[in-house]
Amino acid sequence: MTNIKLCGLRRPDDIRYANMLLPEYVGFVFAKKSSRYVSAEEAALLRKQLDQGIIPVGVFVDEEPKAIADLLSRDIIAVAQLHGQESEKDILKLQEKTGCPVIKAFCIGSSEDIEAANESPADFVLLDSGKGSGKTFDWELLKGMKRPYFLAGGLTPENVRDVVDRWQPFGVDASSSLETDGYKDPAKMAAFVNAVRNGKDA
Repeated sequence: MTNIKLCGLRRPDDIRYANMLLPEYVGFVFAKKSSRYVSAEEAALLRKQLDQGIIPVGVFVDEEPKAIADLLSRDIIAVAQLHGQESEKDILKLQEKTGCPVIKAFCIGSSEDIEAANESPADFVLLDSGKGSGKTFDWELLKGMKRPYFLAGGLTPENVRDVVDRWQPFGVDASSSLETDGYKDPAKMAAFVNAVRNGKDA
């Protein structure tokens, strides 16, 4: 079964939608330059409303390890997703400090990027075309993956089932394709989840 991650949740309504759909993961974005940024205080309130069966992931870009560890220790998030220039040493240090899983994001443009993802010490890797670009990369490169991965970048309710059937990723991650006018759209969220779980015509 392919896991589902709905990313960039930032309003109580977003949490309510997620609780109805029960994806395996949701993402809170702590990168201040993002339009989906939430503060630690906002995320804490959202976390309290989140169904206990859904795993909250914090998305960071070159954040101080202490700040990430604080959010993990307060149970605001359970997994850290790193989208910056974090080194293997940084990943190992965070794993040792927190004991929590780490997802490292890789911008995929070549077979060399695929190999770097294969060799990462992170617990999980996420393959994307860029930081929230909403665009796909050359999925034929996925043939080089030797470990489970989250796939992101340009996934929509219309194409995600074909992706799941062909590539069978560990997880699929979507954000911008689930929005209307910059806000999460419950119909698009439901269509995405249904496509992954039940097929395109569900």
